[in-house]
Amino acid sequence: MSEFSKSLSVSASGLQAQASRLRHLSENISNADTPGYRRKTIPFRTEFDAGGGVASVEVGRMSLDDRPLARIYDPGHPMADGSGHYDGSNVDLLIELADAREAQRSYEANLKMFEQARQMSSSLMQLLRR
Repeated sequence: MSEFSKSLSVSASGLQAQASRLRHLSENISNADTPGYRRKTIPFRTEFDAGGGVASVEVGRMSLDDRPLARIYDPGHPMADGSGHYDGSNVDLLIELADAREAQRSYEANLKMFEQARQMSSSLMQLLRR
C-alpha cells in the first residue's frame, strides 16, 4: 500500500471515529435534562502496522457512564418519589461541550489531512502521466 493510500485510510478512519464521537456527544447534550439518562461514552483504539505506524483508528463499544445520577428535589415532578426527589441525568454539559469542541477540531484536522493527501496523490499522478 502506498504512503498516500495509508494516509488516506488513517484520515478516513479518524473522520469516522470523530463523527461517531460527535453523534454520541450530541445525544448526551440533547438528553442532559432527561430523567434517568446515563451519559454515553465511546473509546478509541489505534491499530498499528508492522512498521509501528498508525494503520487506523477503531471505535470501541459504546458504554454508559456509571457515575451516579443526580438526585433532584422537585415534589411536583411526576417522577418524584415520596421524599420529592427523582433521578436526573449524569451528563455534565460543560464536559460535553468541551468534548464536542475537541471532536469537531479533530474531525476538521482529519478532513484537512485527507484533502491534502488526495491533492498530493492527484498531483503526483499528473506528473507521472507526462
